[in-house]
Amino acid sequence: MKKSMKFLSLLAVVAFFASCSYTRPAGLTQNAVGDKVGMSSGTCYLTLFCFGADWSLRTAAQNGGIKKIATVDYKQSNVLGIIITHETIVTGE
Repeated sequence: MKKSMKFLSLLAVVAFFASCSYTRPAGLTQNAVGDKVGMSSGTCYLTLFCFGADWSLRTAAQNGGIKKIATVDYKQSNVLGIIITHETIVTGE
């Protein structure tokens, strides 16, 4: 019983550290940063099945009402390689 509890505890710790999220800059222009922010996202399961998978730059700009893009950031969240969320974040005027 103690061995199985230790194993399950170790498995929980490994699962926690196997899940991650990161954000990285993907682009920068000469335009002023402005105060508008737009986002678009999509989720994939097992990297095969993607739903709401329009994390495009155009959609993010439209969602924020941005005509002149200043910066672009890309964020990805990963849960054990099973659920992967992609997000594009743009700022501008």
